[in-house]
Amino acid sequence: MAVRRIIRMGHPTLRREAQPVAETAIGGNAFSNLINDMRDTLRDYGGIGLAAPQIDESVQLVIIDLPGGQSRYGDLEALPLSIYINPVVTSLNTETAGYWEGCLSVPGLRGFVERPQHIRLTYTNENGTRLEREFSDFHATVIQHEIDHLMGTLYIDHIQDPSLLAFEEEYLRYLVPAEE
Repeated sequence: MAVRRIIRMGHPTLRREAQPVAETAIGGNAFSNLINDMRDTLRDYGGIGLAAPQIDESVQLVIIDLPGGQSRYGDLEALPLSIYINPVVTSLNTETAGYWEGCLSVPGLRGFVERPQHIRLTYTNENGTRLEREFSDFHATVIQHEIDHLMGTLYIDHIQDPSLLAFEEEYLRYLVPAEE
């Protein structure tokens, strides 16, 4: 399909609440093309998640493609390409944990964000079926990060300590070694 341009912090679409996807649109050519464009864009930019508002499409659609294996976040279970339409997150307990998050719409920065670590996601898949799934740990963080885009929220809005926001280069040089 096509690689689309990812809009960056400051673009008004990133601060608007996205519109729900109509059931009648799911499975249609235009919607399928949007999903394919998002998949191509995500892979081209090298991310693990993308929300439709990040390509200036203000609809409630998120895709995640998280490779498994060893990473800076530990040994992760893969979350193959997954499509979440009109998703709703419910926190299942108050336990939180923090990760250094980055975002394709906030390039060059990393920030430490604490989020609930056990959530339920209710969503519609690309076949129009309404589903529920639970996520924990880093997967819960990724889901919440992407769903935030549908609410007009960026990860930087959740940073409680401004000293834990850094440029990527300084994060890698000073903060990663301090954690090891």
